[in-house]
Amino acid sequence: MWDRDLLSGQVALVTGASSGIGRACAEALARAGARVAVNHLPAETAEARSLVGSIRDAGGEAIPVVADVSTEDQVRSMFAEVVGAFGTLHILVNNAGIQSDAAFTDMTLDQWRKVIEINLTGQFLCAREAVREFLRRGPQPEVSKALGKIVCMSSVHQTIPWAGHANYAASKGGLALLMQTIAQEFASHRIRVNAIAPGAIRTPINRDAWSSEEAAEELLALIPYGRIGEPGDIADAVCWLVSDLSDYVTGTTLYVDGGMTLYPGFRENG
Repeated sequence: MWDRDLLSGQVALVTGASSGIGRACAEALARAGARVAVNHLPAETAEARSLVGSIRDAGGEAIPVVADVSTEDQVRSMFAEVVGAFGTLHILVNNAGIQSDAAFTDMTLDQWRKVIEINLTGQFLCAREAVREFLRRGPQPEVSKALGKIVCMSSVHQTIPWAGHANYAASKGGLALLMQTIAQEFASHRIRVNAIAPGAIRTPINRDAWSSEEAAEELLALIPYGRIGEPGDIADAVCWLVSDLSDYVTGTTLYVDGGMTLYPGFRENG
């Protein structure tokens, strides 16, 4: 567990924070001392309120904020609400994402657009608003060495092709260069932008891949480290990436995957 002084005085926004990786990130950031805005969709209000309540019960500060990250007006309103409540923003965890799987020849244009709009366009819209707020606020060296920090939640599938998931893989591949380009453009302003690429993490979005013994065994064959990841594994990496402990790190993708990208099929010489 991170010390509460790690992110003391900072404000974090986590998109898609009502469950899974986003929820774990919001909880970890709050434990590390950040005030946290919990983004969610209207249908996830109960889950978001529960999370905010648990953060407050533990002595932290949090608010729920409703927005569809693929909609520009809602993103702008969300950032205005966060700044209105907390004064500014120091950390964005660009986590919201979806899957809509289909064989390539069966994938509809709507399936393609929906995933790209949330997973890629949504990250663009949120990152743009975050950078604007960082620049507006200016340096606060007593709070953070960096002007602002953004973590883009990617996937091992920014590197590993994934049949039946062309829209998802394309969104994450695009995100890798979006992240690097923003990092390059704003490094001179001391804005740090990085990505985390989770491997197989035990969350509701991929329940079918681990919920049965047979499915879990098949999945474990792809993970050299021998266990399925937990949301907390990603949350710990996020806390490090947005803290001063990683102040010289920008434009980097941190793979948190138990070795999934090590081509485990070649362990026995191919």
